[in-house]
Amino acid sequence: MIANSDLAWDDFRLVKAVAERGGLTRAAAHLGINHSTAFRRLAQIEARLHVRLFERLRTGYRPTPAGEAMVAAAARMETDVADFGRTVAGHAQNPAGELRVTAAASFVDGLLMPILAGFLARHPAMHVDVVVAEEALNLSRRDADVAIRASSDPPANLVGRRLSGLAWAVYGRAEAAPARAWVGLAETVAGGRFARFVAHRAGSDRIALRLDTVLGLREAVVAGIGIGPLPCYLADSCPQLRRLGEIEPELGADLWLLTHPDLRHAVRVRAFMDFATEAILPLRPALEGRVPLR
Repeated sequence: MIANSDLAWDDFRLVKAVAERGGLTRAAAHLGINHSTAFRRLAQIEARLHVRLFERLRTGYRPTPAGEAMVAAAARMETDVADFGRTVAGHAQNPAGELRVTAAASFVDGLLMPILAGFLARHPAMHVDVVVAEEALNLSRRDADVAIRASSDPPANLVGRRLSGLAWAVYGRAEAAPARAWVGLAETVAGGRFARFVAHRAGSDRIALRLDTVLGLREAVVAGIGIGPLPCYLADSCPQLRRLGEIEPELGADLWLLTHPDLRHAVRVRAFMDFATEAILPLRPALEGRVPLR
């Protein structure tokens, strides 16, 4: 077997991607290369190591013991690279460079963009990448630097600020009698608590549609498919909708601004968190369902 120094970081990334995704096609798509390139590179790695890294099965690629060892080494290297990146970021002296912010689409739609406009106007040397994701990204791996999340229990490995409560209520179309049918979020969203709420209120025979995004849920109510629970900040400012009852405390959560502990003192991260906090705090009445968001 050759020495590890003859292997490049990209070799480890490829083997790790193949193992995690079970085959070359999905690994190649993840790495932004074509299938033939991934096939050729894996064959070259195995030839140089004089060992097979994967069993080629009908169901996909399964790592051999040598493959598992290389995947484990790749994971350690990925962690070291992320740690190094956070260390370097923490020593930056000016709010300049790139910042990755992740938020659900429902926050990006009406909440985040005005904040980013003001932030970039104040700090023109900054460049922001927005990662729209409903699921929580891994800030420890630098999938993002800052997360805007709705949570009643934010991850213990992150640090940040609670900005506001987030109120929910049941809404329907403004100009029509409330529909008999309901729409709701899928079981996969927020541990299923929204799905359980709708099932308890409506019964399974009256649920016309389930979705996995809050924005999609709002559009379903606007379209008249059914009534359903929505965050007040997203629905109260929509003229096609009206609130059909009181705020539902069991659906409420908190709005958090979170980052990794290694980044909390980085100038660019602190600058964004300070600016976002300053911009969001005046919106608390709307976020908590007391006035429409304008």
